[in-house]
Amino acid sequence: MNAAMLRGRYLALLGPLCLAAAVPTHSPDPQLWVSNELSNTLSVISPRSNGVTATIPVGKRPRGLAGSPDRRTVYVALGQDDAVGVIDIAQAKLTRTIPAGRDPELVVVSPDGKTLYVSNEEIAHASAIDVATGQLKFSTPVGVEPEGIALSPDGAKLYVTAETSNNVSVLDARNGRLLKTIPVGENPRTVAVTPDGRRAYVTAEAGGNVTVIDLATDVVLAQFPIRDGKTKPVRIAFAPDGRLAYVTEGAAGTVSVIDLALAKVIDTIPVGKRPWGIALSPDAKHLYTADGRSNQVSVIDTETRKVVASIPVGERPNDLLYIP
Repeated sequence: MNAAMLRGRYLALLGPLCLAAAVPTHSPDPQLWVSNELSNTLSVISPRSNGVTATIPVGKRPRGLAGSPDRRTVYVALGQDDAVGVIDIAQAKLTRTIPAGRDPELVVVSPDGKTLYVSNEEIAHASAIDVATGQLKFSTPVGVEPEGIALSPDGAKLYVTAETSNNVSVLDARNGRLLKTIPVGENPRTVAVTPDGRRAYVTAEAGGNVTVIDLATDVVLAQFPIRDGKTKPVRIAFAPDGRLAYVTEGAAGTVSVIDLALAKVIDTIPVGKRPWGIALSPDAKHLYTADGRSNQVSVIDTETRKVVASIPVGERPNDLLYIP
């Protein structure tokens, strides 16, 4: 075999290796991200060691967190910067900020990763921003003090809670047109879609209850109290099989476990002070709460329903995001 043929064979073998090396890879380790509202940072936790692996300065008053579909980017609503921070996961670094209207509270990402949606609490709007250009696509008036925000599974409709108006606005996610307003409980905080994509659950802090909405018709199916309406439900996470839900109860310092078929609380778990954000591991073995007044994240074993670890983070942890 002459030199030219050898060189050709070598390059043919090397080509795929070079191509593979050029493709970015993700760390096999899962991560739990925490927004620290008063520290102006994000904490990154390893769920395997329950230790903080990075602390990232981001901007003023970080609250809501969302991840891109490709798991390369974390977005954080920066309430006092009127922006969304963009964090590269591999670098653990803030790479840019995107103007997001006045006082963004929570943020969600479209299924294709191209659009961010935020609830603008101070101006009572919900806004959509183009991720690539940073341009505002729409900003639509909704109820007073919007907070919770969620998309239908197909990305066609946007649901936004209004704390003072006691309702949920349903918007066309393409153009921001108001489609419907749904009355719910008093002081609604969160709207979250079930794993099967059929229903949305809305927690009402002052009402002490949860409203269930059918996403096909946008009709209220039911409303049930959390522990006889005596606690203040804030945020909610669903087990992957859709049988259970976990609800943080900020003022009570607890998490309620709800049997969704029975629409009934079946257990209550004490955690730190003022639990707010909540996240569940994909295997549903561990539940995490952001305990705002304790400056920690509680780790709960879902089988025993006991706290097995408390992880110190920044000041006033607000939201959680689990990245597998």
